[in-house]
Amino acid sequence: MASGWAHEGAVLDQINDTIVDGVLSARSRLPRGEGAVECVECGEDIPLARRKAMPGVTTCVSCQSSRDRRIVHSGINRRGSKDSQLR
Repeated sequence: MASGWAHEGAVLDQINDTIVDGVLSARSRLPRGEGAVECVECGEDIPLARRKAMPGVTTCVSCQSSRDRRIVHSGINRRGSKDSQLR
């Protein structure tokens, strides 16, 4: 496949980079450290099963679901469009 100045496998490298970025982003949002017994947002008790399944959790399922809906993916577009590369 003709790819201009790109080396062989450049497309696969871009796909791999996208996957790695997504995994690192997801891991960075996982809770860490000491968890909470009560939700930091609504004050409800966090069930023991949730605290065991997600060590470090600080929100109840309901509040976490609300947070998850608000996540906006942003970051550096190192792949860029052809137009941005020509400028």
